[in-house]
Amino acid sequence: MRGSHRALTPRPSRRSPPLLRLFPGRLSAFPVFLLALLLGFASLLWLQLSCSGEEPAAGGQQRGAPRQPCPAPAPLQPPEEDPAWGPHRLALLVPFRERFEELLAFVPYMHRFLSNKRIRHRIFILNQVDHFRASLINVGFLESGNDTDYIAMHDVDLLPLNEHLDYSFPEAGPFHVASPELHPLYHYKTYVGGILLLTKQHYELCNGMSNRFWGWGREDDEFYRRIKGAGLQVRRPSGITTGYETFQHLHDPAWRKRDQKRIAAQKQEQFKVDREGGLNNVRYRIESRTDLSVAGAPCTVLNILLDCDTNETPWCTFG
Repeated sequence: MRGSHRALTPRPSRRSPPLLRLFPGRLSAFPVFLLALLLGFASLLWLQLSCSGEEPAAGGQQRGAPRQPCPAPAPLQPPEEDPAWGPHRLALLVPFRERFEELLAFVPYMHRFLSNKRIRHRIFILNQVDHFRASLINVGFLESGNDTDYIAMHDVDLLPLNEHLDYSFPEAGPFHVASPELHPLYHYKTYVGGILLLTKQHYELCNGMSNRFWGWGREDDEFYRRIKGAGLQVRRPSGITTGYETFQHLHDPAWRKRDQKRIAAQKQEQFKVDREGGLNNVRYRIESRTDLSVAGAPCTVLNILLDCDTNETPWCTFG
């Protein structure tokens, strides 16, 4: 049974322009508006110049200078009564922070990829209004609705190129799509990041993810211990021959560095197993919930304000 959680009482706030309500920040409206226009134009130009205009082959991309696939027009979601799409619906949970150019590529690509595989789905963009934290997945799980029965914890900068990758309902246990044998960067055997599928029942059995992680990294390793502690076995793809060319990794570390700062005791805490916190005690407030269409692909943006408990995680006050 799902653990209880407490949502913070919403505070009254002044109305702001639609763009600011979508991705709130601390800048005034006019500079943010101009920045968004320039960023949107640059992102669309980047997509046009950098994509290949061809579908990614099942054999992956050529070595050297890989070019990402141009997003094609996204198909519509199927009618509810269409049996060819199966009875299950996936909630694609995507932690997000400021990476608009990756989001513009990710949403239409993944909508088309999943629709071509006849997988019912909803895409949730989990935007934290201050800094990234593993709690975002817990919030996305709780806000994903009763019409979805399994989740994908999915990086926004990782696109599947092999059409044989399985995104179907993982009834037998957690299914790690981006396995160490296929992920372009991470190859250690306990790695479960990138793309991980779980039924909602199994995610509850693990009590979700720890709420003690602030910044980027290590939360996946702690979640692997939760999976093992719940008596679940991680399964991985078989019969995929494309190796490290199975995925397109969009992230450019030279242009956008990871938030890997660790403050005070956080350096030691990141290697410990959190046996108490998780889905049962996440505290948050939904600042806004906006349904969008990106190149015809639907998604829902959740602007999330997470509670900073300075007694439990004093490092959450550092920006």
